[in-house]
Amino acid sequence: MTKATPERRSGRQLPTADELRAWRDFIETTELLRSRIASRLQAASGLSPGDYAVLLALTEAPDQQMRSSELATHVGWERSRLSHHLGRMERRGLIRRQECATDPRGAEVHLTPAGTESFRASTVPHLRAIRELFVDALTQDQVRAAGEIAAALHAHLDAERRP
Repeated sequence: MTKATPERRSGRQLPTADELRAWRDFIETTELLRSRIASRLQAASGLSPGDYAVLLALTEAPDQQMRSSELATHVGWERSRLSHHLGRMERRGLIRRQECATDPRGAEVHLTPAGTESFRASTVPHLRAIRELFVDALTQDQVRAAGEIAAALHAHLDAERRP
């Protein structure tokens, strides 16, 4: 696989028909995959992908809590979007928010026992859907290649974001 040359990356040339076809296939397939996985997650657990992302982050965090600003960065959301989402999760008893002891402008988000239970109950069906819809459709070489492609795109997008 050849990497894009600097002149191609600079935007001086528009994508070719083959590149646009690959792009559309990639985007359409990714959206279909996300939609199917989200539907299965919702049906199996009542959790949205956003709920799952927040619960996963809190499950992996020390003491199962994070500052809301740190959580927003971790899940890749704007703070206002996270705040609204956390409000819905809090009303369902999955998390609780508490004023930060060291910074009254911030809040700490804590995983509740109900949130822990919802996360645990959703994990096996969610991982099964990932296996069935993504992993089983590909060879191991394709899974590795998909990981390499995702890593390259992520690195490229991170580099663009930095000044």
